[in-house]
Amino acid sequence: MTGAVQSALTDVEIPQPGDPRGGVLTGVLGVPRGAGPHPALVVVHEVFGIDASMRDHLERLVGLGYVVLMPNLFSRGGARRCLTATFRALRAGTGPAFDDIEAARRMLLERDDTDDRAGVIGFCMGGGFALLLAGSGGYGAASVNYGMLPADLDDALDGACPIVGTFGGRDRTLPGAAAKLEAALAARGIDHDVHEYPDAGHAFLNRHDAGPALVRVLMKPMMGGGHRPAEAEDAWGRIDRFFRRYLAA
Repeated sequence: MTGAVQSALTDVEIPQPGDPRGGVLTGVLGVPRGAGPHPALVVVHEVFGIDASMRDHLERLVGLGYVVLMPNLFSRGGARRCLTATFRALRAGTGPAFDDIEAARRMLLERDDTDDRAGVIGFCMGGGFALLLAGSGGYGAASVNYGMLPADLDDALDGACPIVGTFGGRDRTLPGAAAKLEAALAARGIDHDVHEYPDAGHAFLNRHDAGPALVRVLMKPMMGGGHRPAEAEDAWGRIDRFFRRYLAA
């Protein structure tokens, strides 16, 4: 398959019956052409929310033939208000952000045009969520893209689904993360494909700038950011092949 865009993305509301928080959980849905069934992917956004880079990733995945849904983890109050709570959930491995992601998974699997298993893919902050969700039992495969590793990595990987991990060697915020994840997955016999691209930094899959300009300037020495077209294409190919191995009907 090609990465050409086959359909427009749609802003949607994601049902959460009985959620005591109130408000509305929103998200972005993308559906490829054809009746399907198609592989389903929950996509978890990075720390800057659903921006141009995240929509670009959704469009690419739709073009590859996946039904995708990205819940907006900052729906209730915006990024500034929600960011602390979202990272608190990420550190704890439980909380409202996980409930929002689970609601997106349910919505995907209830569709007539999806298979009966979903995958999860995340970027940056979302990569950390994808890694924790790999052990939740709800996914057939997970893609972790420069996501931070939990302190209790051994426990987090107990019973985990197959994982494809992608990191940049110039990303000084995640030193040795690829090697640590590779070793932990190998020790547990979990099928995986973990790769570190030596000349790439954090968020090298993004074709668009993310976050405020000042933040990008201040963080570049640590993150080594910037799009790396060749490495990005190789990474997307690995991710697609890995998902098709475990999610295709």
